[in-house]
Amino acid sequence: MFLRESPFPNRLLRGLYSLGQHLLFPSYWATDCLLDLRETTAERRQRQCCPRCPLRALVTGPLLLLLLILSMPVALLGLLLWLPLQAARRPFTYKHNMLSRQPVGWELPGKGKAFSFVSANVCLLPNGLAKFSNLGQIKQRVAHIGQHLTEGEASASFAGPRSHQFLPPTKYGATKSSPPWPGSGARRPDASVVIEVPDGDGGAGPGEISAPFPPDVDFMCLQEVFDQRAGARLCQLLSPFYEHIVYDVGAYGLQGCSALKVFNSGLFLASRYPVLAAQYRCYPNGICEDALSAKGLLSVQVQLGSAERQRIVGYLNCTHLHAPAADAQIRCNQLTQGLIWVQQFQDAHTQHGDVVAFDVFCGDFNFDNCSSGDELEQTHDIFRQYQDPCRVGPRQDQPWAIGTLLNYLEIHEEAVSTPEKLKRTLEQEEGRRTYLAGPILRDGRPDPSAAGSPWEGRRIDYILYREHPAPISLTTEVEKFSFITQLAGCSDHLAVGLRLFLNPAPQ
Repeated sequence: MFLRESPFPNRLLRGLYSLGQHLLFPSYWATDCLLDLRETTAERRQRQCCPRCPLRALVTGPLLLLLLILSMPVALLGLLLWLPLQAARRPFTYKHNMLSRQPVGWELPGKGKAFSFVSANVCLLPNGLAKFSNLGQIKQRVAHIGQHLTEGEASASFAGPRSHQFLPPTKYGATKSSPPWPGSGARRPDASVVIEVPDGDGGAGPGEISAPFPPDVDFMCLQEVFDQRAGARLCQLLSPFYEHIVYDVGAYGLQGCSALKVFNSGLFLASRYPVLAAQYRCYPNGICEDALSAKGLLSVQVQLGSAERQRIVGYLNCTHLHAPAADAQIRCNQLTQGLIWVQQFQDAHTQHGDVVAFDVFCGDFNFDNCSSGDELEQTHDIFRQYQDPCRVGPRQDQPWAIGTLLNYLEIHEEAVSTPEKLKRTLEQEEGRRTYLAGPILRDGRPDPSAAGSPWEGRRIDYILYREHPAPISLTTEVEKFSFITQLAGCSDHLAVGLRLFLNPAPQ
């Protein structure tokens, strides 16, 4: 494996790039602080208890505007230096950490093995822009997010070697003492609720609502890590637990995309297993506010072990699609282009005889499987190439699936203020109706036809997978699919987790 850790080929270019960023920073900071004067619902409640807050805003606003005006000549100089250097910058930064606790390599033929994936939109934008999602305080949030993402890993490290490496698949289902789905009002003391599917609908399913992250996540795929300093801090927090991290992903300036890109793609990937190859591609059709960020597709090939002197590899593809609700065709075009890029990447990096253990496609797709306004995306070819564990077909999800997009105006309410409270609230249908974003029409307005029961909310965060024919045939079983509430108060999305068990098929 050979991936350069610096996105620049030499120190001179890296130094000039850093100089350009420093020259741009005063204007960037002043603009962010001006936007940060917008209040979240939590700050509004605090202001009602502190009458001096409005006076401070009245004084701070003009000073920030003056600073922005005075810093513009310096920012222009920085821009003239920063823009040309994008041509020499590789579109991601790679960090390789040598850890004492290495994952156990998989040898075939042999026993089966489980792999765990998490995908989460963490909304790490600059403070001023995060306020539009009713979030702010990025320094505090990135610290909390990093802590939450690694709490399970720290406990697993303290407990010793990971025990799930060669476990047989576990059958997940509700016990007789478990509340039925939807929730009946009873509460369980444990950290997660296993969701029951009636026997007439196919038996117990793998879905659960969980407060903590799983303690054994092999691959962490994040979206909306737009702020560079937050991305670097998150990399620092995760690096004691993940040996391979790809971050600051995206093409800034005018490189590789049709419009000026002010923000990167927001994609971030952490892996326990060696990264053999990585590729980022920028979607060329973003419009409106989405055109300012380099949204695209990050594809990574990882090595999991060996089989009869051939490699066992896995593929991860992480994306964040176009956001405005009315632009369904743009999202469909991005998915179509993404599938082409995935195939090109795999054709370029798969060696003869490789055993492909998994091929995962995940991220924030910005459409759901319940809204009438998302009908075009719901029938996209990606659902014929990849399997969605939560989906039965267009406009029909599994009975245990729930939405992943929160009602952003309600994320600071007491009922959803902690991971445990959010979990208990979402166990109840009334809680889901109140605190999850509801189905929409094509123009983004609420869908009045969705008032009936059952009610699931908008599930826009996905982890899809597909099997590959290989010299050694593998069977894939979904052990567990998790809707994770651990980021309560830190994001307007639920994280989702998938655990796949791969087993050599009998010959």
